[in-house]
Amino acid sequence: MIMEKAANIKLAVFDVDGVLTDGKLILGESGNEYKSFHVRDGHGLVMLLETGCKIAVITARSSNIVAERMESLGIKYVFQGEKDKGARLLKLIEDLGLEQEQVAYVGDDVIDLPAMIHVGLPIAVADAHIEVKNNAAWTTENRGGLGAAREVCELIMRAQNKYDDRINRYLSA
Repeated sequence: MIMEKAANIKLAVFDVDGVLTDGKLILGESGNEYKSFHVRDGHGLVMLLETGCKIAVITARSSNIVAERMESLGIKYVFQGEKDKGARLLKLIEDLGLEQEQVAYVGDDVIDLPAMIHVGLPIAVADAHIEVKNNAAWTTENRGGLGAAREVCELIMRAQNKYDDRINRYLSA
């Protein structure tokens, strides 16, 4: 069932804090905000992009760090400061001409629920809030910021029979 849903995904949407990061906000004395991203999560996003799947991030917070990280990974659909993630997601789905069944959304907290209810494959990270897990079709084994995004990317690539091709690219290099 999950593999069937994942096989249809053309757009994977990720929350940032708690999904692409471990959810901790580190604030410096001068007000600087620091976030920690896992390199393997980033490479998973790049590999998924290379298969032709679109990737977006929708986050309630705004941060130059997020903009820079997403740009470095080649992710062009970046929406920050979005308090209504569901409305933002529906607009993106419409703009891209997709069906809701063709979209996955990965979240960790209740603010993600309005987006999760509008996709074919709602996903919770391992350390997500219980309500998010209860509304997810699948939950990762890894925690947010610690391999969960990579796990999602590999699930989609495997379901679409594109994982081996990506790996073989490295073996034949």
